[in-house]
Amino acid sequence: MYTIQREQWVPRPLEDVFAFFSDAANLEVLTPAWLKFKILTPTPIDVSAGTHIRYRLSWHGVPLRWTTEITGWNPPHEFQDIQLSGPYKLWHHTHRFRARDGGTELSDKVEYVLPFGFLGRIAHALQVRRNVAQIFDYRYDRIQQMFGGPARPSPSRAR
Repeated sequence: MYTIQREQWVPRPLEDVFAFFSDAANLEVLTPAWLKFKILTPTPIDVSAGTHIRYRLSWHGVPLRWTTEITGWNPPHEFQDIQLSGPYKLWHHTHRFRARDGGTELSDKVEYVLPFGFLGRIAHALQVRRNVAQIFDYRYDRIQQMFGGPARPSPSRAR
């Protein structure tokens, strides 16, 4: 299993930040253009525990479909999603939000497993680890542009 974790502080109220993240349509804004990410579920999406959201994307020219389920919903502090179908054998993403220092601390933790055993581990070492980190770097930078706060620290890596 691999893990990527990120934390970020923004100078905006917890309720405003959570409201942005609870609107599934904003995921397109936080995803790099090179993924050609598109939400297929009709919007607006009423997000709560049990909500399923369908997407399409392209990874290095390979078209992929992805379906997630919101498995935990605790506004305005946390929500969790898992992949029901898509490119990973396992994808579990926990989003946390905490009021801190007059703003909001966001944290993401993703635990994921690739399919194909040994070949999946090679793919992770050669490309996937870097791509997952790039996606979360982009996300950090977009959040900082929209909400303010400090610039992203030096590059980090998925483990």
